[in-house]
Amino acid sequence: MSEKIISCAIHDYIEIACTFGYQVKLELFNEETVQGKAITTETTKDKKEYLQLDGSSEVHKIELINIKSMTALQPNPHFDHIIF
Repeated sequence: MSEKIISCAIHDYIEIACTFGYQVKLELFNEETVQGKAITTETTKDKKEYLQLDGSSEVHKIELINIKSMTALQPNPHFDHIIF
């Protein structure tokens, strides 16, 4: 059984977004989109990793393996659009 994981390079971009509190738009593999301020990452006891986004009305907790792409919604020197 192989588990789906994201690369360290992609994980670095997620950490950058959280460190600087960037507003991002996530496109998920199920074609949904979610927007918000990147807050932090979380790893659960069962080793699942999540990104927490502060949306306009709620905090979204998105499992990293469900993210298809991340777009920065503000200019920054680190990234514009990352495809996972």
